[in-house]
Amino acid sequence: MLGSALGAPAVLAQPREGGEAALKLPDLSSVTFMGIDGHKLLLVGLVFCFLGLMFGLAIYIQLKNLPVHRSMREISELIYETCKTYLTTQGKFIMILWVFIAVIVVAYFGVLRPVPGHPVALTVPMILFFSLIGIAGSYGVAWFGIRVNTFANSRTAFASLEGKPFPIYAIPLKAGMSIGMLLISVELLIMLFILLFIPGEYAGPCFIGFAIGESLGAAALRIAGGIFTKIADIGSDLMKIVFKIKEDDARNPGVIADCTGDNAGDSVGPSADGFETYGVTGVALITFILLAVPNTRIQVQLLVWIFVMRIMMLVSSAVSYFVNAAVAKARYANAGEMNFEAPLTSLVWLTSIVSIVLTYAVSWVIIPVLDGDGTLWWKLASIISCGTLAGAVIPELVKIFTSTNSRHVQDVVKSSQEGGASLNILSGLVAGNFSAYWLGISIVGLMGVAFLVSTMGLSILMAAPAVFAFGLVAFGFLGMGPVTIAVDSYGPVTDNAQSVFELSLIEQVPNIAEELKNDYNINVVFARAKHLLEENDGAGNTFKATAKPVLIGTAVVGATTMIFSIIMALTDGLTKNTESLSLLHAPFVLGLITGGAIIYWFTGASIQAVTTGAYRAVEFIKANIKLEGVEKASVEDSKKVVEICTKYAQKGMFNIFLTIFFSTLAFAFLEPFFFIGYLISIAVFGLYQAIFMANAGGAWDNAKKVVEVDLKQKGRRHSGRSFQRYFVSSVESGD
Repeated sequence: MLGSALGAPAVLAQPREGGEAALKLPDLSSVTFMGIDGHKLLLVGLVFCFLGLMFGLAIYIQLKNLPVHRSMREISELIYETCKTYLTTQGKFIMILWVFIAVIVVAYFGVLRPVPGHPVALTVPMILFFSLIGIAGSYGVAWFGIRVNTFANSRTAFASLEGKPFPIYAIPLKAGMSIGMLLISVELLIMLFILLFIPGEYAGPCFIGFAIGESLGAAALRIAGGIFTKIADIGSDLMKIVFKIKEDDARNPGVIADCTGDNAGDSVGPSADGFETYGVTGVALITFILLAVPNTRIQVQLLVWIFVMRIMMLVSSAVSYFVNAAVAKARYANAGEMNFEAPLTSLVWLTSIVSIVLTYAVSWVIIPVLDGDGTLWWKLASIISCGTLAGAVIPELVKIFTSTNSRHVQDVVKSSQEGGASLNILSGLVAGNFSAYWLGISIVGLMGVAFLVSTMGLSILMAAPAVFAFGLVAFGFLGMGPVTIAVDSYGPVTDNAQSVFELSLIEQVPNIAEELKNDYNINVVFARAKHLLEENDGAGNTFKATAKPVLIGTAVVGATTMIFSIIMALTDGLTKNTESLSLLHAPFVLGLITGGAIIYWFTGASIQAVTTGAYRAVEFIKANIKLEGVEKASVEDSKKVVEICTKYAQKGMFNIFLTIFFSTLAFAFLEPFFFIGYLISIAVFGLYQAIFMANAGGAWDNAKKVVEVDLKQKGRRHSGRSFQRYFVSSVESGD
């Protein structure tokens, strides 16, 4: 059954000894494309990577030079200083975790399974070195994102003083695009370097080391960052209830930690996650091609095609951004009101459409004929387009459950007004559960289309063509990588901008109206500026929620390809032991059950880390907050809250890392097909658990925004206990 589902079995193109590290790249110059050999063609890609880097750096300089009032700049620089402290501590923590990985690498590739035909003294250091490169990539992108965002937050806050919505939309998106373009360019640059300049027989150790490193960096920055930001969110927000103070009150020492958390958890984490997913999916596809495609010429054609497509996707994102920016400016530059979600939605759809059109065009040019078949180019392009389309469809589905205009978010608000915290929580759970169903069905549908196309002749090229198709779907998800990262980073900037406005106390600066008029020609209306920032934050929350399932779906679909690459190795190209991949094989079934259990342990451990850390943060803030005789909290107290959040985030991450790390090692040694079942199970259970939690949280978060902006309540109409119960449940349950 497995053989018929995945395609005709074939002997492995390369031997399984040594795993992925033993894979040998073919000579890319052996095949020509449009009269240019593959190696030279991909060298051109380095130019596009360089242009992508310049794009990111140019926007960095533009943001830095935008006008900003000194009071707002001081706050954003303080946020940056605390972010620097957090990232420095995280860097040291990641290196501790790397030691565990390094020990396993040395034991496995140095003792248990050395790479055949290569000296251990060369392959092991090579794997370790490129694992450090992978960590450095994730970590470096995180630093860049933090710096760009902390420029953008104060500039966005200042731009709101003009009373026009367009600038406070354009600045966060520009910051996000700089991060997205630089992230994808760095990732592609490293992978092209390995592909083009490392000898083919040593590319395997480099790729596997790079994948290990970026996975470790992303895990630490994503998980620890997520725990950090939720500790800070809860610690800061609860003070509004305890002391009856406004949101982002400058006297609350938890607010700076909250701003740091917005960057650490909602910007750095997804950026590192995107970096890792982009790289690991590429490594999975390379591995699969080398294992499942026996014809060396076709291997070269597919490898070059994949990387040319990656370069094209970088270009399509940049072109779509500039076109969309021009249209948005023409429509909204002088507008007094705008729907902040509209130009973000049009950017996502425009990028998807442009990417799909270019996918077909580039495929026709690069691989017009494969193994004598002139139709496979459009079939492969169609499969990738399923993933690219998902990158636009999934955000639309997410908005049904998380947008400020959605019925589910309105239900959360109405339930809170009438039924307090209980109905509020139940309404949020409804949104999360339904979203998991619809997003899951959409992913299955698109993967199903890809599977059907894979049955239309791909089996002449490779074993298990359906698996390759699933990998290409994940590849298509990433086709909009820069834009996905951009709309995800939009949210942290808009959230921070609100906080910077309040913490700057700009309204209390002596003669501020005259100063703004004389120095910047701004006739300021502070109430108008606040309203625009709050409204824009709702759009930021929505698109922050829409990007998460795209990254989640990419990781899961990409993991499918990696898992089946392992299956190909275990079964010698589906020629042996395939009966063990069956519900009749008890270890495989037990692995499926175990993976689900691990996901629920992970959920409990991460929430426990948040509640423990939040308790300590609340304890400190309540003991040290000063509401009388001061305008703002001391820098020392604010940094102490950041220190508490960092400490408990790392404790939680270390607990999670050790459990998952040693469990996975143990399961791999227990029985190979138990391990396969375990990997499949954590991917499937993790997909639905992650989507459910992300979208339930997004619904609660924007329900609060509806109360703050649309209903203009903010504690005035419902200042009593019923509103307080709603406020606590929506914010804290959502976090």
